[in-house]
Amino acid sequence: MINQKPLVLIVDDNATNLDLLVSTLKKQYRLGVAKNGIKALEFARKEKPDIILLDIMMPEMNGFEVCSHLKTDPATNAIPVIFITALDDAARKTKGFEIGAVDYITKPFLTEEVLARVRTHLSMRAMQKELAAHNADLEQIVARKTGELQQLLQATISVITMMAEIRDPYTAGHQQRVAILACAIARRMHLPQEQIRSIELAGILHDIGKIRIPSALINRPGELMETERELLKIHPRVGYDLLKTIPFQMPVADIVLQHHERIDGSGYPLGLTGDQIMLEAKILTVADVTEAQSSFRPYRPALGIETALAEISEHSGKFYDPEVVKACLALFREDGFSFGRNLIITKEAI
Repeated sequence: MINQKPLVLIVDDNATNLDLLVSTLKKQYRLGVAKNGIKALEFARKEKPDIILLDIMMPEMNGFEVCSHLKTDPATNAIPVIFITALDDAARKTKGFEIGAVDYITKPFLTEEVLARVRTHLSMRAMQKELAAHNADLEQIVARKTGELQQLLQATISVITMMAEIRDPYTAGHQQRVAILACAIARRMHLPQEQIRSIELAGILHDIGKIRIPSALINRPGELMETERELLKIHPRVGYDLLKTIPFQMPVADIVLQHHERIDGSGYPLGLTGDQIMLEAKILTVADVTEAQSSFRPYRPALGIETALAEISEHSGKFYDPEVVKACLALFREDGFSFGRNLIITKEAI
């Protein structure tokens, strides 16, 4: 019942001490009594008292042993224990605190002291329970708000990718295939799931910056002029600017910004080298090049997967991270990876 008085368990093998404590506490609390450690443990596990007054000097199982059992049992370890003892030994008191007791009451008992200490620790216990309940409520609120934010984020990404698909179907299909391959490479490299999720998101969105590039330029047959190539190079920065304010829990915008960097510094837009480039971006780079080389484009026919794999092999260690290239080659040559068979994107990434 909500308004029940707190339950106090008194553990003492001395009848006089029991009578005195019962007399002191019975008006304000419900009481349980145990005359040895075994009975005390049984009562505590079954009834879950709000506090335990525990004698130290008892036969068979002393108070220290009882307290140790209570504190190692998940069902009873939160119950506050106050030792009652005639011993005024600092070393024994220290031991009691070390094994989990919250206080001591020294015999002979003073009624007001007993009541004051019990009342204080019950109040602290009540506040702990209230705080735990409050924290549980907050966790539920946070979980609900996080779910709502994830739904909003998913809707935002869906709109962004839809815009890209309407404007340029080739780019949209390319982004999805790159995301699939990049995630497969990351799994082959045994990266943590959180990194794989960030790579998937970045892969889905990595060319979103091309929304600023005229579609006639993107899809025009034939070789591009130098000025046109330079214009195309702005898309990682544009993608970064579009994505940096979206509250991803992962560095998606930074990965998109770096997906055209090369480890020898010849990439763009920042000219980063080696370890300056995020591993996620290195993976996305290899996946991007492999898919682009193997697939049809309006300005050229598909070159095929073997040509794409030859490209990343030839420039492994120069443009592309060798470990990433190794994982990509293994996917196709050992694991039988293909874009047609592996064309699955999971919504859990968003």
